[in-house]
Amino acid sequence: MQPSRRQFLKKIGLSSLGFALLACGHKQAHARPSIIFIMIDDLGYGDLGCYGSRFNRTPNIDQLANDGILFTDYHSNGPMCTPTRAALITGKYQHRFGRKFEGAISGKTDYDDGLPLDAFTIAEALKQTGYATGMYGKWHLGYHPPLLPANQGFDEFIGLGSGDGDHHTHIDRLGREDWWRNNQLEMEAGYSTNLITSHSIDFIKAHQQEPFFLYVAHLSIHFPWQGPTDPPHRVKGIDYANDKWGIIPDRNNIRPHVKAMIESIDRGVGKIIRTLKELHLDENTLVVITSDNGGYIHYSDSHFNISSNGPLRGQKTEVYEGGHRVPFIACLPGKLQAGARSDALVMTMDMFPTFLEFAGSEPPPGLSLDGISILPHLFRQQALPERAVCWKIDDHRAIRKGKWKLCLIEERSPELYNLSTDLAEMRNLAPENPELVSRLTAEYFAWEKDVTSNY
Repeated sequence: MQPSRRQFLKKIGLSSLGFALLACGHKQAHARPSIIFIMIDDLGYGDLGCYGSRFNRTPNIDQLANDGILFTDYHSNGPMCTPTRAALITGKYQHRFGRKFEGAISGKTDYDDGLPLDAFTIAEALKQTGYATGMYGKWHLGYHPPLLPANQGFDEFIGLGSGDGDHHTHIDRLGREDWWRNNQLEMEAGYSTNLITSHSIDFIKAHQQEPFFLYVAHLSIHFPWQGPTDPPHRVKGIDYANDKWGIIPDRNNIRPHVKAMIESIDRGVGKIIRTLKELHLDENTLVVITSDNGGYIHYSDSHFNISSNGPLRGQKTEVYEGGHRVPFIACLPGKLQAGARSDALVMTMDMFPTFLEFAGSEPPPGLSLDGISILPHLFRQQALPERAVCWKIDDHRAIRKGKWKLCLIEERSPELYNLSTDLAEMRNLAPENPELVSRLTAEYFAWEKDVTSNY
Protein backbone atom coordinates (compact mmCIF):
# COMPACT_ATOMS: atom_id res chain seq x y z
CA MET A 1 0.00 0.00 0.00
CA GLN A 2 1.44 3.37 -1.04
CA PRO A 3 1.77 5.97 1.78
CA SER A 4 -0.33 9.11 1.53
CA ARG A 5 1.37 12.41 0.72
CA ARG A 6 0.97 13.49 4.36
CA GLN A 7 2.46 10.21 5.59
CA PHE A 8 5.35 10.59 3.17
CA LEU A 9 6.07 14.16 4.28
CA LYS A 10 5.93 13.08 7.91
CA LYS A 11 8.31 10.23 7.17
CA ILE A 12 10.93 12.56 5.69
CA GLY A 13 10.65 14.94 8.63
CA LEU A 14 8.15 17.63 7.64
CA SER A 15 6.22 18.97 10.60
CA SER A 16 2.47 19.51 10.51
CA LEU A 17 3.10 23.25 10.46
CA GLY A 18 5.49 22.83 7.56
CA PHE A 19 2.82 20.84 5.71
CA ALA A 20 0.30 23.63 6.31
CA LEU A 21 2.74 26.16 4.92
CA LEU A 22 3.27 24.02 1.84
CA ALA A 23 -0.46 23.97 1.25
CA CYS A 24 -0.57 27.76 1.45
CA GLY A 25 2.09 28.18 -1.22
CA HIS A 26 0.03 27.25 -4.27
CA LYS A 27 0.39 30.68 -5.86
CA GLN A 28 4.15 30.44 -6.01
CA ALA A 29 6.31 28.54 -8.48
CA HIS A 30 7.26 26.17 -5.65
CA ALA A 31 5.43 25.19 -2.50
CA ARG A 32 8.21 25.07 0.04
CA PRO A 33 8.79 28.42 1.75
CA SER A 34 11.97 30.46 1.43
CA ILE A 35 13.90 32.29 4.15
CA ILE A 36 15.72 35.62 4.14
CA PHE A 37 17.73 36.43 7.25
CA ILE A 38 19.06 40.00 7.39
CA MET A 39 21.77 40.69 9.96
CA ILE A 40 22.67 44.34 10.54
CA ASP A 41 26.02 44.97 12.22
CA ASP A 42 26.10 46.88 15.55
CA LEU A 43 22.49 48.08 15.21
CA GLY A 44 21.29 49.33 18.58
CA TYR A 45 17.93 48.63 20.20
CA GLY A 46 16.84 52.23 19.63
CA ASP A 47 18.18 52.73 16.10
CA LEU A 48 15.01 51.94 14.12
CA GLY A 49 11.85 53.98 13.85
CA CYS A 50 9.71 51.04 14.93
CA TYR A 51 11.84 50.78 18.09
CA GLY A 52 11.46 54.44 18.94
CA SER A 53 14.10 56.29 16.94
CA ARG A 54 13.13 59.81 15.97
CA PHE A 55 16.47 60.44 14.32
CA ASN A 56 16.75 57.66 11.73
CA ARG A 57 14.17 57.27 8.98
CA THR A 58 13.53 53.56 8.37
CA PRO A 59 10.16 53.35 6.58
CA ASN A 60 10.81 50.00 4.87
CA ILE A 61 11.88 48.17 8.02
CA ASP A 62 9.07 49.87 9.95
CA GLN A 63 6.60 48.55 7.38
CA LEU A 64 7.90 45.01 7.90
CA ALA A 65 7.22 45.46 11.62
CA ASN A 66 3.69 46.64 10.80
CA ASP A 67 3.18 43.62 8.53
CA GLY A 68 4.75 41.11 10.92
CA ILE A 69 5.88 40.57 14.49
CA LEU A 70 8.19 42.88 16.45
CA PHE A 71 10.04 41.28 19.37
CA THR A 72 10.95 43.29 22.45
CA ASP A 73 13.00 40.63 24.28
CA TYR A 74 15.27 39.21 21.58
CA HIS A 75 18.98 38.83 22.35
CA SER A 76 22.14 38.26 20.40
CA ASN A 77 24.15 35.34 21.69
CA GLY A 78 27.07 37.63 22.40
CA PRO A 79 27.73 41.33 22.76
CA MET A 80 30.13 41.21 19.80
CA CYS A 81 29.94 40.08 16.19
CA THR A 82 31.83 36.76 15.88
CA PRO A 83 30.10 35.06 18.85
CA THR A 84 26.62 35.83 17.56
CA ARG A 85 27.42 34.75 14.01
CA ALA A 86 28.82 31.43 15.22
CA ALA A 87 25.64 30.82 17.25
CA LEU A 88 23.43 31.72 14.28
CA ILE A 89 25.20 29.38 11.90
CA THR A 90 25.45 26.40 14.29
CA GLY A 91 22.47 26.70 16.64
CA LYS A 92 24.85 26.28 19.57
CA TYR A 93 26.41 28.45 22.21
CA GLN A 94 29.49 29.81 20.50
CA HIS A 95 31.70 28.87 23.45
CA ARG A 96 31.52 25.23 22.39
CA PHE A 97 33.96 26.08 19.59
CA GLY A 98 36.67 27.50 21.83
CA ARG A 99 37.63 30.55 23.85
CA LYS A 100 38.31 32.71 20.79
CA PHE A 101 34.58 32.69 20.00
CA GLU A 102 33.79 34.68 23.14
CA GLY A 103 34.88 37.82 21.28
CA ALA A 104 35.68 38.95 17.77
CA ILE A 105 38.27 36.81 16.01
CA SER A 106 41.20 39.01 15.11
CA GLY A 107 42.71 39.42 11.66
CA LYS A 108 46.06 39.74 13.35
CA THR A 109 46.15 36.95 15.94
CA ASP A 110 43.44 34.65 14.54
CA TYR A 111 43.98 35.12 10.81
CA ASP A 112 44.37 31.38 10.19
CA ASP A 113 41.60 30.37 12.61
CA GLY A 114 37.85 30.26 12.18
CA LEU A 115 34.74 28.20 12.61
CA PRO A 116 35.79 24.52 12.34
CA LEU A 117 34.94 23.03 8.96
CA ASP A 118 33.33 20.05 10.67
CA ALA A 119 30.77 22.31 12.39
CA PHE A 120 27.34 21.50 10.95
CA THR A 121 25.70 24.71 9.78
CA ILE A 122 22.15 25.82 9.06
CA ALA A 123 23.17 26.30 5.42
CA GLU A 124 24.30 22.67 5.21
CA ALA A 125 21.11 21.49 6.92
CA LEU A 126 18.85 23.40 4.53
CA LYS A 127 20.93 22.47 1.50
CA GLN A 128 20.43 18.80 2.36
CA THR A 129 16.67 19.35 2.22
CA GLY A 130 16.82 20.89 -1.25
CA TYR A 131 17.30 24.58 -0.54
CA ALA A 132 19.52 26.88 -2.57
CA THR A 133 21.78 28.74 -0.14
CA GLY A 134 23.43 32.11 -0.59
CA MET A 135 25.28 34.55 1.64
CA TYR A 136 26.28 38.12 0.88
CA GLY A 137 28.21 40.41 3.17
CA LYS A 138 30.15 39.99 6.40
CA TRP A 139 31.23 36.50 7.49
CA HIS A 140 33.75 37.09 10.31
CA LEU A 141 34.06 33.39 11.07
CA GLY A 142 37.25 32.92 9.06
CA TYR A 143 39.40 35.30 7.05
CA HIS A 144 40.37 33.26 4.02
CA PRO A 145 39.81 29.87 2.31
CA PRO A 146 39.01 27.25 3.33
CA LEU A 147 37.32 29.01 6.26
CA LEU A 148 34.81 30.94 4.14
CA PRO A 149 31.07 30.30 3.61
CA ALA A 150 31.53 28.37 0.36
CA ASN A 151 32.94 25.55 2.50
CA GLN A 152 30.22 25.82 5.14
CA GLY A 153 27.14 25.00 3.08
CA PHE A 154 26.58 28.13 0.99
CA ASP A 155 26.21 27.67 -2.77
CA GLU A 156 27.37 31.23 -3.32
CA PHE A 157 29.17 33.77 -1.18
CA ILE A 158 30.18 37.31 -2.05
CA GLY A 159 31.51 39.56 0.65
CA LEU A 160 34.22 40.00 3.25
CA GLY A 161 35.83 37.52 5.59
CA SER A 162 36.87 40.12 8.13
CA GLY A 163 34.73 42.16 10.47
CA ASP A 164 35.39 45.76 9.56
CA GLY A 165 36.39 46.46 5.96
CA ASP A 166 36.29 49.93 4.45
CA HIS A 167 32.77 50.30 3.04
CA HIS A 168 34.08 51.78 -0.21
CA THR A 169 37.52 50.22 -0.86
CA HIS A 170 36.93 46.86 0.91
CA ILE A 171 40.34 46.99 2.59
CA ASP A 172 40.44 45.41 6.03
CA ARG A 173 41.91 46.86 9.22
CA LEU A 174 45.37 45.49 8.43
CA GLY A 175 45.45 46.84 4.89
CA ARG A 176 44.48 43.64 3.06
CA GLU A 177 42.08 43.36 0.16
CA ASP A 178 38.96 41.61 1.47
CA TRP A 179 36.14 41.01 -1.00
CA TRP A 180 35.57 37.40 -1.99
CA ARG A 181 33.47 35.46 -4.48
CA ASN A 182 33.29 32.01 -2.99
CA ASN A 183 36.96 31.11 -2.42
CA GLN A 184 38.50 33.63 -4.80
CA LEU A 185 39.57 37.14 -3.92
CA GLU A 186 37.58 39.30 -6.34
CA MET A 187 37.60 43.00 -5.55
CA GLU A 188 34.53 44.92 -6.64
CA ALA A 189 33.81 48.65 -6.83
CA GLY A 190 30.87 50.01 -4.89
CA TYR A 191 29.50 50.82 -1.46
CA SER A 192 29.20 47.67 0.65
CA THR A 193 25.48 48.01 1.49
CA ASN A 194 24.58 48.56 -2.17
CA LEU A 195 26.68 45.61 -3.33
CA ILE A 196 25.23 43.28 -0.70
CA THR A 197 21.70 44.31 -1.65
CA SER A 198 22.35 43.95 -5.38
CA HIS A 199 23.85 40.47 -5.08
CA SER A 200 21.02 39.39 -2.77
CA ILE A 201 18.44 40.45 -5.35
CA ASP A 202 20.33 38.62 -8.09
CA PHE A 203 20.24 35.48 -5.93
CA ILE A 204 16.48 35.78 -5.38
CA LYS A 205 15.86 36.15 -9.10
CA ALA A 206 18.14 33.24 -9.96
CA HIS A 207 16.41 30.89 -7.48
CA GLN A 208 12.80 32.03 -7.68
CA GLN A 209 11.71 28.60 -8.94
CA GLU A 210 13.03 26.75 -5.87
CA PRO A 211 13.12 27.26 -2.10
CA PHE A 212 16.10 29.28 -0.93
CA PHE A 213 17.88 30.42 2.20
CA LEU A 214 19.43 33.86 1.83
CA TYR A 215 21.71 35.26 4.52
CA VAL A 216 22.11 39.03 4.04
CA ALA A 217 24.91 40.11 6.38
CA HIS A 218 25.39 43.86 6.22
CA LEU A 219 28.70 45.36 7.28
CA SER A 220 26.97 48.60 8.28
CA ILE A 221 26.80 50.14 10.82
CA HIS A 222 30.22 48.87 11.91
CA PHE A 223 33.15 51.26 11.72
CA PRO A 224 34.66 52.75 9.62
CA TRP A 225 31.56 54.93 9.99
CA GLN A 226 30.95 55.81 6.34
CA GLY A 227 27.66 56.64 4.72
CA PRO A 228 27.30 56.30 0.95
CA THR A 229 28.58 59.85 0.38
CA ASP A 230 31.35 59.80 3.00
CA PRO A 231 34.90 59.46 1.64
CA PRO A 232 36.81 56.18 1.49
CA HIS A 233 39.49 55.80 4.13
CA ARG A 234 41.73 52.81 3.55
CA VAL A 235 44.19 51.81 0.85
CA LYS A 236 45.98 48.53 0.39
CA GLY A 237 49.15 47.92 2.33
CA ILE A 238 48.63 50.28 5.28
CA ASP A 239 47.96 49.06 8.83
CA TYR A 240 44.86 50.81 10.20
CA ALA A 241 44.81 49.13 13.61
CA ASN A 242 45.21 52.50 15.31
CA ASP A 243 43.25 54.51 12.75
CA LYS A 244 40.26 52.34 11.97
CA TRP A 245 37.31 54.73 12.22
CA GLY A 246 37.15 56.52 8.88
CA ILE A 247 37.32 60.24 8.15
CA ILE A 248 35.14 61.81 10.85
CA PRO A 249 34.95 65.62 10.94
CA ASP A 250 33.52 65.67 14.48
CA ARG A 251 34.48 62.75 16.71
CA ASN A 252 32.03 63.96 19.34
CA ASN A 253 29.12 63.34 16.97
CA ILE A 254 29.32 60.17 14.88
CA ARG A 255 25.56 59.80 14.61
CA PRO A 256 25.05 61.63 11.27
CA HIS A 257 27.33 59.07 9.58
CA VAL A 258 25.50 56.20 11.30
CA LYS A 259 22.16 57.68 10.25
CA ALA A 260 23.27 57.62 6.61
CA MET A 261 24.37 53.99 6.98
CA ILE A 262 21.10 52.88 8.61
CA GLU A 263 18.98 54.63 6.03
CA SER A 264 21.05 53.05 3.24
CA ILE A 265 20.28 49.62 4.70
CA ASP A 266 16.61 50.52 4.93
CA ARG A 267 16.55 51.42 1.22
CA GLY A 268 18.19 48.08 0.48
CA VAL A 269 15.57 46.23 2.52
CA GLY A 270 12.90 48.05 0.51
CA LYS A 271 14.47 46.87 -2.75
CA ILE A 272 14.55 43.26 -1.54
CA ILE A 273 10.89 43.37 -0.47
CA ARG A 274 9.85 44.93 -3.78
CA THR A 275 11.70 42.16 -5.62
CA LEU A 276 9.82 39.51 -3.64
CA LYS A 277 6.52 41.17 -4.49
CA GLU A 278 7.34 41.53 -8.18
CA LEU A 279 8.20 37.83 -8.34
CA HIS A 280 5.11 36.86 -6.27
CA LEU A 281 7.36 35.35 -3.61
CA ASP A 282 6.47 37.66 -0.73
CA GLU A 283 3.69 35.44 0.69
CA ASN A 284 5.98 32.41 0.68
CA THR A 285 9.16 33.97 2.08
CA LEU A 286 9.88 34.49 5.76
CA VAL A 287 11.90 37.68 6.21
CA VAL A 288 13.77 38.24 9.48
CA ILE A 289 15.75 41.34 10.45
CA THR A 290 17.99 41.66 13.51
CA SER A 291 21.43 42.76 14.76
CA ASP A 292 24.53 40.87 15.85
CA ASN A 293 24.87 42.88 19.08
CA GLY A 294 23.93 46.17 20.65
CA GLY A 295 25.18 49.49 19.40
CA TYR A 296 28.18 51.52 20.43
CA ILE A 297 27.19 54.66 22.32
CA HIS A 298 30.82 55.71 22.50
CA TYR A 299 34.05 54.10 21.40
CA SER A 300 36.86 54.26 23.94
CA ASP A 301 37.44 57.88 24.93
CA SER A 302 37.73 59.16 21.38
CA HIS A 303 34.35 58.82 19.59
CA PHE A 304 30.92 59.75 20.94
CA ASN A 305 27.21 59.91 20.08
CA ILE A 306 27.36 56.90 17.79
CA SER A 307 24.27 54.71 18.10
CA SER A 308 21.22 54.31 20.36
CA ASN A 309 20.23 51.47 22.65
CA GLY A 310 17.05 53.24 23.71
CA PRO A 311 16.27 52.75 27.41
CA LEU A 312 18.92 50.07 27.91
CA ARG A 313 22.07 50.25 29.99
CA GLY A 314 25.39 49.49 28.37
CA GLN A 315 26.59 48.97 24.83
CA LYS A 316 28.44 46.59 22.52
CA THR A 317 31.03 44.41 24.34
CA GLU A 318 29.04 44.53 27.64
CA VAL A 319 26.70 41.99 29.24
CA TYR A 320 24.20 44.65 30.31
CA GLU A 321 21.06 44.71 28.17
CA GLY A 322 22.45 47.36 25.80
CA GLY A 323 25.13 44.90 24.72
CA HIS A 324 22.81 42.12 23.55
CA ARG A 325 19.11 43.05 23.55
CA VAL A 326 18.54 43.99 19.92
CA PRO A 327 15.78 44.53 17.34
CA PHE A 328 14.13 41.46 15.84
CA ILE A 329 11.34 41.51 13.28
CA ALA A 330 9.77 38.53 11.53
CA CYS A 331 7.40 38.98 8.60
CA LEU A 332 5.45 36.56 6.41
CA PRO A 333 2.35 38.28 4.97
CA GLY A 334 -0.88 36.40 5.45
CA LYS A 335 0.66 33.83 7.80
CA LEU A 336 2.16 35.79 10.68
CA GLN A 337 -0.05 38.12 12.70
CA ALA A 338 0.39 41.61 11.28
CA GLY A 339 1.32 44.30 13.77
CA ALA A 340 1.88 41.84 16.61
CA ARG A 341 4.31 42.45 19.44
CA SER A 342 6.02 39.65 21.34
CA ASP A 343 7.82 39.74 24.68
CA ALA A 344 9.07 36.15 24.34
CA LEU A 345 12.70 35.58 25.32
CA VAL A 346 14.53 34.56 22.13
CA MET A 347 18.22 34.11 21.26
CA THR A 348 20.19 34.08 18.01
CA MET A 349 20.92 30.36 18.37
CA ASP A 350 17.17 29.69 18.13
CA MET A 351 17.21 30.55 14.43
CA PHE A 352 18.81 27.24 13.37
CA PRO A 353 16.03 24.95 14.71
CA THR A 354 13.37 27.53 13.79
CA PHE A 355 14.43 27.75 10.14
CA LEU A 356 14.83 24.01 9.88
CA GLU A 357 11.33 23.37 11.21
CA PHE A 358 9.97 26.13 8.98
CA ALA A 359 11.50 24.29 6.02
CA GLY A 360 9.66 21.16 7.11
CA SER A 361 12.67 19.28 8.40
CA GLU A 362 14.43 18.52 11.65
CA PRO A 363 18.03 18.25 12.89
CA PRO A 364 19.89 15.14 11.77
CA PRO A 365 20.07 12.32 14.32
CA GLY A 366 22.82 12.91 16.84
CA LEU A 367 23.06 16.68 16.28
CA SER A 368 22.71 18.50 19.59
CA LEU A 369 21.50 22.11 19.50
CA ASP A 370 21.33 24.67 22.29
CA GLY A 371 18.69 26.75 20.51
CA ILE A 372 14.97 25.97 20.44
CA SER A 373 12.48 26.40 17.63
CA ILE A 374 10.23 29.41 18.09
CA LEU A 375 7.98 28.41 15.18
CA PRO A 376 4.98 27.50 17.39
CA HIS A 377 5.24 30.93 18.97
CA LEU A 378 5.54 32.70 15.61
CA PHE A 379 2.56 30.99 14.01
CA ARG A 380 0.36 29.96 16.90
CA GLN A 381 1.40 32.35 19.66
CA GLN A 382 2.34 29.43 21.90
CA ALA A 383 4.39 30.40 24.93
CA LEU A 384 8.01 29.31 24.80
CA PRO A 385 9.30 27.04 27.57
CA GLU A 386 10.98 28.86 30.44
CA ARG A 387 14.73 28.47 30.32
CA ALA A 388 17.89 30.11 31.53
CA VAL A 389 20.12 31.76 28.94
CA CYS A 390 23.66 32.95 29.53
CA TRP A 391 26.35 35.27 28.22
CA LYS A 392 30.09 35.15 28.76
CA ILE A 393 32.83 37.33 27.35
CA ASP A 394 36.05 36.87 29.31
CA ASP A 395 35.24 37.63 32.97
CA HIS A 396 31.98 39.39 32.18
CA ARG A 397 29.14 36.96 32.82
CA ALA A 398 25.35 37.06 32.96
CA ILE A 399 22.41 34.69 33.33
CA ARG A 400 18.77 35.43 32.59
CA LYS A 401 15.85 33.38 33.88
CA GLY A 402 12.33 34.72 33.67
CA LYS A 403 12.28 38.30 34.89
CA TRP A 404 15.58 37.95 36.74
CA LYS A 405 19.02 38.75 35.41
CA LEU A 406 22.24 38.21 37.34
CA CYS A 407 25.47 39.93 36.22
CA LEU A 408 28.82 38.66 37.48
CA ILE A 409 31.35 41.16 36.23
CA GLU A 410 35.04 40.83 37.04
CA GLU A 411 35.64 40.95 40.80
CA ARG A 412 32.66 43.18 41.52
CA SER A 413 29.80 42.15 43.79
CA PRO A 414 26.91 40.32 42.08
CA GLU A 415 24.28 42.48 40.42
CA LEU A 416 20.68 41.23 40.31
CA TYR A 417 18.00 43.01 38.30
CA ASN A 418 14.27 42.52 37.90
CA LEU A 419 13.90 43.31 34.21
CA SER A 420 10.10 43.43 34.40
CA THR A 421 10.31 46.60 36.49
CA ASP A 422 13.87 47.76 35.84
CA LEU A 423 14.77 47.33 32.17
CA ALA A 424 17.52 49.94 32.56
CA GLU A 425 19.26 47.78 35.20
CA MET A 426 19.57 50.62 37.68
CA ARG A 427 18.54 48.97 40.97
CA ASN A 428 20.73 46.13 42.20
CA LEU A 429 18.53 43.75 44.20
CA ALA A 430 21.27 41.26 45.03
CA PRO A 431 21.67 42.30 48.70
CA GLU A 432 17.95 41.71 49.23
CA ASN A 433 17.85 38.29 47.52
CA PRO A 434 20.89 36.25 48.59
CA GLU A 435 19.23 32.87 48.02
CA LEU A 436 18.19 33.77 44.48
CA VAL A 437 21.68 35.08 43.76
CA SER A 438 23.14 31.80 45.04
CA ARG A 439 20.81 29.67 42.88
CA LEU A 440 21.42 31.69 39.72
CA THR A 441 25.17 31.75 40.34
CA ALA A 442 25.24 27.96 40.65
CA GLU A 443 23.13 27.58 37.51
CA TYR A 444 25.38 29.95 35.60
CA PHE A 445 28.61 28.15 36.51
CA ALA A 446 27.08 24.75 35.68
CA TRP A 447 26.31 26.19 32.23
CA GLU A 448 29.81 27.61 31.88
CA LYS A 449 31.39 24.29 32.82
CA ASP A 450 29.33 22.58 30.14
CA VAL A 451 29.93 24.95 27.23
CA THR A 452 33.63 25.61 27.96
CA SER A 453 34.64 22.00 28.50
CA ASN A 454 37.01 22.16 25.50
CA TYR A 455 38.86 25.30 26.64
